[in-house]
Amino acid sequence: MRRITAVLLFCLSLSLAGCGYNDLQMKEESVNKAWADIESTLQRRGDLIPNLVETVKGYASHERETLEAVIKARAEATSVKLSAEQLSDPEAMAKFQAAQGGLNTSLSRLMMVAEQYPDLKANQNFLDLQTQLEGTENRINVARQRYNQVVADFNASIRRFPENLTNKFLLHLKLKEYFKADEAAKAVPKVKF
Repeated sequence: MRRITAVLLFCLSLSLAGCGYNDLQMKEESVNKAWADIESTLQRRGDLIPNLVETVKGYASHERETLEAVIKARAEATSVKLSAEQLSDPEAMAKFQAAQGGLNTSLSRLMMVAEQYPDLKANQNFLDLQTQLEGTENRINVARQRYNQVVADFNASIRRFPENLTNKFLLHLKLKEYFKADEAAKAVPKVKF
């Protein structure tokens, strides 16, 4: 009787080892970490913007409307937070992305204003801030791509057999939303000389 019980326990442990429970947990944590990386790089951008605005303000004080738009967009972008639980909510993700898109638009306008001031373009502080902001934008893009990769892996895992059974009966995890391009970013820029 003990042998039969031992064999049954052994067989049960082998079947549970292949169910993907731990694997799904690790993949969801990967999604959460990738999202935290995006938030971290967005925070870096948010921290750089006040310095950039102040530098431009010193040279272009009469461009108040553009500077105020950047400050407002930064405040909106940093006020919209998305928790790990909301990564499965398409509406919350769209709201977050819209706030970030508004900031991108305002920053583009600020850079166009900066182009109008030769002294500003030559100022080392402005050039350093512009370089840091450009590097941060690149980091944000890389973080978004990594996030989308781990979301794809996670979403496929909770739909693949036998993990889908583990998820259905034990975990109840939901598909995560991808980070999508802003609608304005889909338009081809027009270059005129």
